Amino acid sequence: MSGRFAGRVAVVTGAAGGLGRASAMRLAAEGAHVVVVDIDGDAARAVAASLPGDALGVQADVSEESAVEAYMTAAVDRFGRVDLHHLNAGIFGSFDTLPDIPLDAFERVMAVNVRGQFLGVRSAFRQFAAQGPDAQGRIGTIAITGSIAGLTGAADLLPYHVSKHAVHGLVHAAAVYGGPIGVRVNAVAPGIVPTELFAAAPTTTGGKNDMERRASTTPLRRAGTPDEIAGVVAFLLSEDSGYVTGQVVSADGGASIVNTVRPAGGAGAWDPSSIDAALYGRAGEQA
Repeated sequence: MSGRFAGRVAVVTGAAGGLGRASAMRLAAEGAHVVVVDIDGDAARAVAASLPGDALGVQADVSEESAVEAYMTAAVDRFGRVDLHHLNAGIFGSFDTLPDIPLDAFERVMAVNVRGQFLGVRSAFRQFAAQGPDAQGRIGTIAITGSIAGLTGAADLLPYHVSKHAVHGLVHAAAVYGGPIGVRVNAVAPGIVPTELFAAAPTTTGGKNDMERRASTTPLRRAGTPDEIAGVVAFLLSEDSGYVTGQVVSADGGASIVNTVRPAGGAGAWDPSSIDAALYGRAGEQA
């Protein structure tokens, strides 16, 4: 196949649905052999079977060191090397307010969103060192799924916010390490993009049910699509971004640039008393 990624091998984690599936489809459409990794092995294999060209589906819990090593081994056994890594797997965790978040719920988010990304980055660097450059002298490239939740803060989805701040730190540190040896590391920070990730909270404020409403306050006045995020991932993994590393690229309809206390930024578009009442109960009502 022809395209920017012709003959190259890409690993995409969390690729059975949502953003990961869109990225797998985009990379395959541009010529890559894609290794589709997901905790749902059947879904991973189904996505792989749907892609153009040669692809492989692998079941793995990315929070487990042995599972990360296993998906890398499977990729190399099938294709001989791995050139591109899109570390996308993640979970949103608990909507509970801070005092009520169970420790195990917090730790599960850290395990998947932070430890899983670290293990993926470490595995990528180890594989790049083991295989050496390709015929064009290229070492390898990594793109991680961050979030605009890693750029600011909110009182809800606290474990998710903490994890994405950590992921952005991982990007910066890994890029500094990788630069001198020719490995670029970047992240895409999606804004509101309705996917299966939030489908488990269909009626929760801040979940899937009000995504379109919240996205309407962004400068573009709409939610994004998985294909739009996949386009950014493809750019970051391609030679078109050859002088870009250590960056967290927001793909959020402009959400992260808005001054929310100015009228043009949406001030007054939300009723804070109802938000406070939901968060704090009687304390919020009495404030």
